[in-house]
Amino acid sequence: MSTHPGLRRRAGRRAWTGLAVLCLPCLLVSMDASVLNLAVGPISEDLRPSGSQLLWIVDVYGFMLVGSLITMGTLGDRIGRRRLLLTGAAAFGGASVLAACSVSAGMLIAARALLGIAGATLMPSTLALIGGMFTDPGQRTTAVGIWMAALSAGGALGSPAGGLMLALFPWQSVFLLAVPPMALLLVAGPLLLPESRAADAGRPDLASAALSLAAVLAVVYGLKRGAQDGLGGVSLLGVAAGLGAGVLFVRRQRRPAAGHVELGLFRARAFSTALAVNLLGFMVTFGAFFFTGQYLQLVLMLGSLEAGLWMAPSFLGFAAGSVLAPALVRRVGGTSIAMAGGLGLATAGFAAVAQVDPASGLTELVAGSVVFSLGLGPVFTLCADIAVGAASPGRAGAASALSETSTELGTALGIAILGTLGTAVYRARMTGAVPSGVPPEAAESARDTLGGAVAASDRLPVQAGADLLDAARQAFTAALQTTAAVSAAVTAACAVAILVLLRPSGADELC
Repeated sequence: MSTHPGLRRRAGRRAWTGLAVLCLPCLLVSMDASVLNLAVGPISEDLRPSGSQLLWIVDVYGFMLVGSLITMGTLGDRIGRRRLLLTGAAAFGGASVLAACSVSAGMLIAARALLGIAGATLMPSTLALIGGMFTDPGQRTTAVGIWMAALSAGGALGSPAGGLMLALFPWQSVFLLAVPPMALLLVAGPLLLPESRAADAGRPDLASAALSLAAVLAVVYGLKRGAQDGLGGVSLLGVAAGLGAGVLFVRRQRRPAAGHVELGLFRARAFSTALAVNLLGFMVTFGAFFFTGQYLQLVLMLGSLEAGLWMAPSFLGFAAGSVLAPALVRRVGGTSIAMAGGLGLATAGFAAVAQVDPASGLTELVAGSVVFSLGLGPVFTLCADIAVGAASPGRAGAASALSETSTELGTALGIAILGTLGTAVYRARMTGAVPSGVPPEAAESARDTLGGAVAASDRLPVQAGADLLDAARQAFTAALQTTAAVSAAVTAACAVAILVLLRPSGADELC
């Protein structure tokens, strides 16, 4: 860890109470990413958005969040992390009210974009403040584990809380969920959270901010477009444009006057390895969730709320694994061994998911998901801990933002790469599996996606529809099995890489 030994001190009660306050925005940001999914139907009925507007309502939050992370992390280093956190909390609460008051699709898109920008101020600030409040390595690992558990709990609560709110109140209520916690943060934050900033903060580098925003936004847009429509000119152009902006961004950071991101961080093997493992871990996690949600609803035919409840144990597994990370490090005798062990457990979980069948795979799916979540929870916690510990005190916000950016890029890559792989397997299996007698238009729809097969089966005679649906479910299960097997291979490779690149003697110094 880069914290100077003389600066290490045991945190007291005020710091732990402040950590509870810092968990509020983590809980809300992760909830807000999932709670909207259930509200899409009521929003469509009320505001009547076009197809493209509906996609922007869902996606613009994530786009603006990930695109603004690096800039906001660096801004917090310059103006103060507490100041940025409280400003972001006020903006998040205000944007939530604006979203609830939306009377048109355009207004809701704008409000969701503001929510994404405000959310980007919250995550790096909370993690950077934790690094300053908990300078004792063991306490910091515990604090980061609690912080990660709050993120996981938000994901677990998002669907059930959204479903409950929509059952009792109009769709606007899902946005108002964020207002009371943000108000509490604004009251308690100045009393419990210390201010911290870079001592050598210079002037804001607007050109670097614009380049980082353009790079991340373009890459994520290209990946999401590729996952949705298949690899094509628009998706490839987006990724290429983003990579080009990224190259320009890196070149600019080599100038002494820029300093938007401390490139020296990437020369630290522990930091670079942690970011890469974090990215790959989130890639396989959200790639799995992309398919398990569809499996529960379209193969096992569960309702959306019931499917959300069956997925909740996975998020609780992440929360439990995150909290247990410090004890695991102490138990096995080192950070690198704990991370490799967690990745090994995740490999077993993905291998279990790869065994599901189309008729009775609920037990295997839920059990396997909980196992890989328990394994990856400590890994994500320790990756974030390494990112915070590797940075100098003046660059804690930028390091935290890079960690969060790797998380968001991993999420996008999971849906794009594993989603594309699964879709290819599904379509290959369906090529010769459509029963004879199915009209060409229905057959083409069924070969495209499982959702298309379900819709097509409803328009066919009972037996023909049942045969088509059975073939589609078999094909989709094969896609799920394939992506789970690939995920198992990825986590196994990450475990080996951790043991090779983060040798116990080096990695343990970080935590």
